[in-house]
Amino acid sequence: MGRNKVKAWARRLAPLWLLASATLCAAATDAAPGAATPVDAGWILKGIARPVPASTPFVEVRGSKLLKTPLRLTGRYLRPDVDTLVREVRTPYAETTTLRAGEATITRAGQAPRKFALSRVPELAGFQANFAALLGGDRAGLEQHYTLSADGTRQNWTLTLVPKEAALSARLQAIALYGRGSELRCIETRTAGSAPPQRTLLAGAAVDAASIADAAALTGLCHGDTAR
Repeated sequence: MGRNKVKAWARRLAPLWLLASATLCAAATDAAPGAATPVDAGWILKGIARPVPASTPFVEVRGSKLLKTPLRLTGRYLRPDVDTLVREVRTPYAETTTLRAGEATITRAGQAPRKFALSRVPELAGFQANFAALLGGDRAGLEQHYTLSADGTRQNWTLTLVPKEAALSARLQAIALYGRGSELRCIETRTAGSAPPQRTLLAGAAVDAASIADAAALTGLCHGDTAR
């Protein structure tokens, strides 16, 4: 796999690999005690951490100035064990990406698997440490690489991560997590520059998105603006 393709893949997926792993099998909490209580980053991280094995559906919406309508991908994330994370795209094409032992493997039907080391690109250089910190609810570990800020209540919260490293912040403005209770429902990746945000709806929000085609409505679902 060429270096330019590796970089393009990493820029698109690295923030999602870091964060989507925490959504696996997350259960919604519609009437959590103290739902109106303001949240902090520690409460959110503790709630969304999940043990293995785990799986969750996703709907990814990618905007582009070259497309009349956003590109929509559907599939699921799997975490079969503590050292492995799998991303299965089912539509509009079939592709499986597996992260294990510091290596990414991308497979498509009829093609030879493509492999590369996560250390080849800056976007993935600190992935493994961040991955472990997120899954363990380690706020201090994440704060070595991101500035965290929480907003909202336990029933409707947002956690925003702003990268501290110059190499990453040159490409990534912020990652915003939207959720309710212990369910992380959407990840919004905001790249540096003028590119539209990339949104990935997860768990219950991915199920809700199945019947929604309007881009504005999908954004509202991501942000928690629609009726629950």
